[in-house]
Amino acid sequence: MASGMEIDEEHETKGSMWVLDQKLDQPMDEEAGRLRNMYREKKFSSILLLRLAFQSLGVVYGDLGTSPLYVFYNTFPKKIDDPEDVIGALSLIIYSLTLIPLLKYVFIVCRANDNGQGGTFALYSLLCRHAKVKTIPNQHRTDEELTTYSRSTFNENSFAEKTKKWLEAQDLRKNALLLLVLAGTCMVIGDGILTPAISVLSASGGIKVNNPKMENGMVVLVAVVILVGLFSMQHYGTDKVGWLFAPIVLLWFLLIGGIGIFNIWKYDSSVLRAFSPVHIYRYFRRQKRDGWSSLGGIMLSITGTEALFADLAHFPVSAIQLAFTVVVFPCLLLAYSGQAAYLMQNTDHVVDVFYRSIPESIYWPTFIIATLAAVVASQATISASFSLIKQAVALGCFPRVKVVHTSKNFLGQVYIPDMNWILMILCIAVTVGFKNQSQIGNAYGTAVVIVMLTTTLLMMLIMLLVWHCHWILALIFTILSLVVEGTYFSAVLLKVDQGGWVPLVIAGAFLGIMVVWHYGTVKRYEFEMHSKVSMAWVLGLGPSLGLVRVPGIGLVYTELASGVPRIFSHFITNLPAIHSAVVFVCVKYLPVYTVPEDERFLVKRIGPKSFHMFRCVARYGYKDLHRKDDDFEKKLFDNLFLFVRLESMMEGCSDSDEYSLYGQQTQQSRDFLLKDNLNTSTSVADLTISSVDSIVPVKSPLNATPTVSSGPESSQTEVDELEFLNSCREAGVVHILGNTIVRARRDSRFYKKIAIDYVYAFLRKICRENSAIFNVPHESLLNVGQIFYV
Repeated sequence: MASGMEIDEEHETKGSMWVLDQKLDQPMDEEAGRLRNMYREKKFSSILLLRLAFQSLGVVYGDLGTSPLYVFYNTFPKKIDDPEDVIGALSLIIYSLTLIPLLKYVFIVCRANDNGQGGTFALYSLLCRHAKVKTIPNQHRTDEELTTYSRSTFNENSFAEKTKKWLEAQDLRKNALLLLVLAGTCMVIGDGILTPAISVLSASGGIKVNNPKMENGMVVLVAVVILVGLFSMQHYGTDKVGWLFAPIVLLWFLLIGGIGIFNIWKYDSSVLRAFSPVHIYRYFRRQKRDGWSSLGGIMLSITGTEALFADLAHFPVSAIQLAFTVVVFPCLLLAYSGQAAYLMQNTDHVVDVFYRSIPESIYWPTFIIATLAAVVASQATISASFSLIKQAVALGCFPRVKVVHTSKNFLGQVYIPDMNWILMILCIAVTVGFKNQSQIGNAYGTAVVIVMLTTTLLMMLIMLLVWHCHWILALIFTILSLVVEGTYFSAVLLKVDQGGWVPLVIAGAFLGIMVVWHYGTVKRYEFEMHSKVSMAWVLGLGPSLGLVRVPGIGLVYTELASGVPRIFSHFITNLPAIHSAVVFVCVKYLPVYTVPEDERFLVKRIGPKSFHMFRCVARYGYKDLHRKDDDFEKKLFDNLFLFVRLESMMEGCSDSDEYSLYGQQTQQSRDFLLKDNLNTSTSVADLTISSVDSIVPVKSPLNATPTVSSGPESSQTEVDELEFLNSCREAGVVHILGNTIVRARRDSRFYKKIAIDYVYAFLRKICRENSAIFNVPHESLLNVGQIFYV
């Protein structure tokens, strides 16, 4: 046998169980490289790039584009004392747009995407692949061989390697990193509540400008009606109406840019001197504390930047950059400059400067476009909230909720009914409760700046561990970002009592739910890991497992990717029978955005063939939707039968045949598949590898003697087992799920008892059942109750 195919005799002498990965015919390095590149950014033709840049306007830039509706009012909520203050505020807006959205996000942060996916969870997934910081240790080395599992290696003496080891050294640091990610996620969810409130309310305010006698309550009522309609349409998804978004937003940008040019020409072209940063210094020197406080309003000019990164999916970075530099950035600068020019001569119109600066002949068309643009902006943040909650569920950080795919073409477009109505109620409550843009603006600014601070801290680690930047470059980026964002953060803190407390309360509630759910999930997983059944005990029961083997297949669902779960021993010690074939099914999510269909399932055998026990691990990415996968069971059995056929082929193949079938499988795959039984005191192989030239069946589990099997015998064995499994499947498939109750131990501290016995228990009670997630028919469902004391 070729040296590359030799197997260490130590594995054979230990009687290790030979198991087969579904992906027997692994591609060679060059082909693997081509496959991996399928999931990276492709190069596009100029025409296609322009088309994608146009489409990105509707999905990515709606939120950022509606900021001119409310920025100047929130900057000067009382009045403008000196027209020169308008120049100072405009200068702050210009350089805020330049430093944060343009330089930081569009040209740096957007490059830190996970195969095109953006947001805090995408950054966290990148870090999980480059350092062992995931808090639920359910990952194996074979997971790293996925074509979407891109990662890099470090030099042992590099600063990146030292940072990696520092992060991995203590669980406290891993938990702190996860807490940072969850805090940023909760603030984005807060954006999903505040963006519709402030955007729609600001747009609706246009009906009052030409009717000064109209009461503010009427404006609020119109906004509430629009919000109810917006959230009620969510179940249709953006795919069906998304084609309208890009034209609306493009028309909006061209409109506000054109109005800006008109106002600069008509009122005061001297506002263009605001491009000199010296006016920022003069502004703070005149305003002092009031100027510092006004930064909370200036901050609103860059809101939507965090949604830009969260909604990055489906568009290449080059299209995002093209759309921002050619359309968004210049149009926003013109819009703000035009409003500033109008305010230089009309300082008392700051409350509704956007609508008052519109030429009368195009007032109502602009009002309609503004309302539609506000709806598009709201849609972007709501969709981002749904996407992040879906990712949180996949990573075990949020209770199981119903997730619906709204598009067959786009993987990330999802709708979560329960969260949709919760967001709607909170959004209406904020709109009706505050009734004005100023207090909502204060709340909005608080949420946005915290998301930006979170992104900055995560980007520092990305630059070190993923990009391998020199630590000095990472430090410079972090310091410059923190100086700008920390300044804004200090300003919004001054307005916590003026509405800024709202996102803190909302995010705190969601963060509490996420932390408690994740804590309970980790404790339950650790308990299952420590209480799993040894293979020695299972093998000691014999082929019948000490029970009556009834016709049928039992699918035992477990969170363990290795070992026999406690639920199985609990089941067979309380019931006198078990099915003729048993498959342990583990569904786990990996820190990748998707797992290709042909790499999703890993199948192996547990114990000798006469036991008819298998394990199937189904792997998903955080963007994959396991949902009501109607063909999940079919795919599972297809892969199980494929495993049996390939296993039988391996028994009878010659040296050359074996190489062609299995020679390209990596040692890492074999290590993963062997690991289950290497950890037990007694490991028994149904198949062993002969160090000479053959793969052989072992007749006796405790006294294995390798013999060479012939091709016809192997084929007959395959046919017999496939017929047996098919007859079992026809007899009936039963889904065995654990109905687990988690309780804190009696000696636990009081806060742990509150978290586990009350909060976690309540969340498990109201979340979706596993049977609904796996789409298990009630007539085929068998729940096994058990109590875990953690």
